[in-house]
Amino acid sequence: MDLTARAFWLHSPGHGELRDVELPEPGDGEVLVRALYSGVSRGTETLVFRGGVPESQHAAMRAPFQEGDFPAPVKYGYLSVGQVEHGPAELAGKTVFCLYPHQSRYVVPASAVTVVPDSVPAGRAVLAGTVETAVNALWDAGPLIGDRIAVVGGGMVGGCVAALLARHPGVRVQLVDADPERAGTARALGVDFALPEDALGDCDLVVHASATEQGLVRSLELLAPEGTVVELSWYGDRRVTLPLGEAFHSRRLTLRGSQVGTVSPRARAGRTYADRLALALALLAEPAFDALITGESPFEDLPEVLPRLADGELKGLCHRVLYDAG
Repeated sequence: MDLTARAFWLHSPGHGELRDVELPEPGDGEVLVRALYSGVSRGTETLVFRGGVPESQHAAMRAPFQEGDFPAPVKYGYLSVGQVEHGPAELAGKTVFCLYPHQSRYVVPASAVTVVPDSVPAGRAVLAGTVETAVNALWDAGPLIGDRIAVVGGGMVGGCVAALLARHPGVRVQLVDADPERAGTARALGVDFALPEDALGDCDLVVHASATEQGLVRSLELLAPEGTVVELSWYGDRRVTLPLGEAFHSRRLTLRGSQVGTVSPRARAGRTYADRLALALALLAEPAFDALITGESPFEDLPEVLPRLADGELKGLCHRVLYDAG
């Protein structure tokens, strides 16, 4: 079996490179996976690329198969889809999702991979980690039939939240973003769109995912009395100022954090990380999610592509990385 691989490493903030890797021979209960696709998680990965992970969060921000330490050198990432080349009979030849960095082949415990359903194209399955974040956020939020909901921030995470809410019965959902081009994404996902100044107010629930202070302030403004903002943005080492001295208390508003590192305590008792990921993959059978994949490039180009994603030159939502199929 081929035990050679190439991996993307951040060797210093703002500068990445591909490195040759010699893999260990897979043992009992392990799988050798050949990568087909990986996805760049734009918010978190570009923040890591810039060296913006606060020292206090170095341990909390470790990815499952990360090597090295923040700020660098570090091998980081967690949206990989590949084919099992060697492993237990029930997994051999299967297409799987794994929370692994950008690498052409890798050896992991069989328990670390989740089989991609036949109904989900491998190229779409790179969104599984982001849909998993959206599932956890909606477990935290607990939307009810008839709720008036805004999703502020139409990036990967906000788009996945909106896509799930579009299939929730009896709710009013509006995707809110400062970029008017996100209107097309909203249409493809099956929800209404508004610029921040035009967004519908009196919301029972706002899910915030713009990672901007302005977006969070606007989210609070859109709430009805007793309403809740579920905060999905991660700001890294940036500080955020909010007008909590205005009507925040008199309107009895709630600001609640949500983070995928813990299974929501509001989920049904007994739900595990594996259950949540399997659910996310099953939900990706919906073709509307394809609207969230807006760019792709070969793996060999990743050292040149990530700086362009980090500085905003390459715009869009999920950027998909293609590996040699040989």
